[in-house]
Amino acid sequence: MNVKKFTAPTSRDALRKVREALGPDAVILSNRQGDGMVEILALANDDAASLSSPPAASEMAQPRPQLQTQFAVPQRPSAAPARPATAPAEGLDMARMQQMMASALAHVKKNASADIDGMMNEIRAMRGMMETQLAEISWGATQHREPQKMVVLREMLAAGFSASLARYLIDKLPAGLDGVASMRWIKTVLSRNLNTMANEDAMLEQGGVFALVGPTGVGKTTSTAKLAARCVMRHGPEKLALITTDAYRIGAHEQLRIYGKILGVMVHSVKDEADLRIALKELKNKHTVLIDTVGVSQRDQMVTEQVAMLSGAGADVKRLLCLNSTATQETLNEVVRAYQGSGLAGCIMTKLDEAASIGNVLDVVIRQKLNLFYVSNGQRVPEDLYLADRGYLIDRAFKLKRDSVATQFADDELPLLMAQAATRNNEARGVHGG
Repeated sequence: MNVKKFTAPTSRDALRKVREALGPDAVILSNRQGDGMVEILALANDDAASLSSPPAASEMAQPRPQLQTQFAVPQRPSAAPARPATAPAEGLDMARMQQMMASALAHVKKNASADIDGMMNEIRAMRGMMETQLAEISWGATQHREPQKMVVLREMLAAGFSASLARYLIDKLPAGLDGVASMRWIKTVLSRNLNTMANEDAMLEQGGVFALVGPTGVGKTTSTAKLAARCVMRHGPEKLALITTDAYRIGAHEQLRIYGKILGVMVHSVKDEADLRIALKELKNKHTVLIDTVGVSQRDQMVTEQVAMLSGAGADVKRLLCLNSTATQETLNEVVRAYQGSGLAGCIMTKLDEAASIGNVLDVVIRQKLNLFYVSNGQRVPEDLYLADRGYLIDRAFKLKRDSVATQFADDELPLLMAQAATRNNEARGVHGG
């Protein structure tokens, strides 16, 4: 059996060598990889055929006299003809060949599967490129056919809304509207999809346990004090309790204690889930309990631990996420994903007075389907906390336009921007148009 070995850096090169040396009908016996090289054992088709074909009559006749001389046994007429001496060896070779062929087939299937996966990835990439190019062409045509959509796009980008949300709404924009009517429709749809707390009285009357969560420096402690003041004005200080879990930041407990002293409310400090469970059990007769949590970066593993601590506190703790209006849209999306956990009761927009634009945070609230409770626009307690007004917030977003954003894209660049946004607008799918 004339088995030959071929090595090459890739399977394709190795197979090429096999075809060149043994022809296109060569039989592959094995295929393996090692040390960055591919090794193939192959057999010419003629050699493989000779292994499986029966021996010639002349080959069978040669061993027979020798066997008769050695054993000198007279053969009966009915006895079966003696098997050739090469039969056991031939059977052994065929069994080995079958085993090697099965192994080679398994290797071929494995390599074929890997090749198919690579091909599918290339097809997906090509499909994405084609979709982007087609979307770019489509938007370019729309740009010339319906120029009012260009006006809407620039207004939304300048207000801080994402290109993906702008693209989604502009695609839904009714035909035949001029620039003014188009903007009115856009504001109406944005307002309709901005979920806000409909009735503050219901929340204050129901009471419960609320935890303000979010990264460091977003205004959790000040917002806690403002909410505490509202509860005290409604039910009195004896119905309220304050808890702080911020044992890391210097003066954090002291700041909340000062607010509590002004309001006549005791402040309790806890450091872990066991302490929180005990504190909430002792305060179960309170109408409202507000928890000021430690600020944790959205990329810190402690976020998960904090969510678990609040969820396992033995009470129904409603988490309110504080969103910094001055943060970028990418950062806000990260914050929501990190603090989402099993679900947020609502959110509070903070630092509205410091924000150059607020479309970025409204965009996140709309696309993430959060319930906006309050808006904080200053440090004064309790004055600078307002119930969220959707109409006012949408109007304010378009009044705080960033001129630099509106002018940073030339007309011929906007089709590409919209094409790229088309691949990222899945989060906007839940926005309901008119």
